[in-house]
Amino acid sequence: MCYNSRKQRDENDMAYLEGLLSSLTRVKNARSGRASSWDTTGRNNDAWDIAPGETRVLADIQGPGCINHIWMTQPNGYRNVLMRMFWDDEEHPSVLCPLGDFFGLGNEIVNSYDSIAFSASTERNNEFNAGCALNCYLQMPFNRAARIELVNEGDTPHRQYFYIDYEQYPAPHGDDVAYFHTQFLRENPCDGWGDEIRVNASEANIVNAERLAWENNYLILSAEGKGHYIGCNLSVTNFQGTWWGEGDDMIWIDGYKWPPDLHGTGSEDYLNQAWGMQKNAFAHNGSSIHENDTEGYQTSYVYHLENPVRFEKEIRVTIEHGHGNHLSNEMSSVAYWYQIEPHRPFGIVPVAQRQPVRKDASGAWQMQHEAPVPELNAEMQAMRQEWRENALYRWAPRKGFYRTR
Repeated sequence: MCYNSRKQRDENDMAYLEGLLSSLTRVKNARSGRASSWDTTGRNNDAWDIAPGETRVLADIQGPGCINHIWMTQPNGYRNVLMRMFWDDEEHPSVLCPLGDFFGLGNEIVNSYDSIAFSASTERNNEFNAGCALNCYLQMPFNRAARIELVNEGDTPHRQYFYIDYEQYPAPHGDDVAYFHTQFLRENPCDGWGDEIRVNASEANIVNAERLAWENNYLILSAEGKGHYIGCNLSVTNFQGTWWGEGDDMIWIDGYKWPPDLHGTGSEDYLNQAWGMQKNAFAHNGSSIHENDTEGYQTSYVYHLENPVRFEKEIRVTIEHGHGNHLSNEMSSVAYWYQIEPHRPFGIVPVAQRQPVRKDASGAWQMQHEAPVPELNAEMQAMRQEWRENALYRWAPRKGFYRTR
């Protein structure tokens, strides 16, 4: 092939090389480094002990640079221990998330799975608070500095092994560099208007549109600034016991309007599966924890790596909890996105409010309180009344579905 100029040749080379592994085909002016828990005495005590209430800095790296891989393993602490990440000496963390949920494992349950962004490996699949290896492969660029912390909000010591692999560069990133962000949210339980109604029953098929949807859908992400949303993991504790889905995803870009900029067709559809969630974990989507293996706990994920959702001013990512938000299951989520700094500060619920809902010896859910009942419109009231008058089965918290006649 002949080129008219070196510039044309370079442009063609770059077009050919811009792929997932393109950086491996060029030598880069960078220095590789690692922060880890290795025993600096030369012995084999290669883990850090973090006392209750203590914050430990795992890595404090001078920039410019980029974190390319994080590996961690620990025996427990998946909801009690927080990960915090700060870029360029910012005051408020860009990453604030429970340890397990950050790596795609909800409700303190561990399980082996593999995806393009995260993986986990354990001998004790589908158990609470067991030892597990965790990996993250998402890139995290920074200019001045990067600081990664663990905060032990539990009441017992936490033992942590870790690698944080990074590169440092001789020149800063450009002004268009987007910084990595993560946010954890939870509703326990969701405020369903008709949690006694079976999923896909005609009585659940209300109109959920406009401000009703904007205000009542489960919130996955609300952020301000310029950037792109790249996906989430979604955990559900299925109190009702039937299908927890049928919730449409609705994403608003740069403010409210109806319809939203992206409107989906159902929970499993947003998670890029169909006819429920199958027991698989693929590169871009799947389930790291499946309810059939855990008696009601589910964690699923989807990554928008080739189709990130771009925003100029703000973004609001939501999903219905059951069609029309009629279900009152527990839900939690982790949103992943990149944006230009500064970001709008965000917090996290206290450690007591992050604990998973467990079952008692009889198999009944140990719910801390009943589901809040939202203000019902006329259609919701009519559908609840119709279900109660005609349903062969009814559902009650801690009891599940039972036959009425």
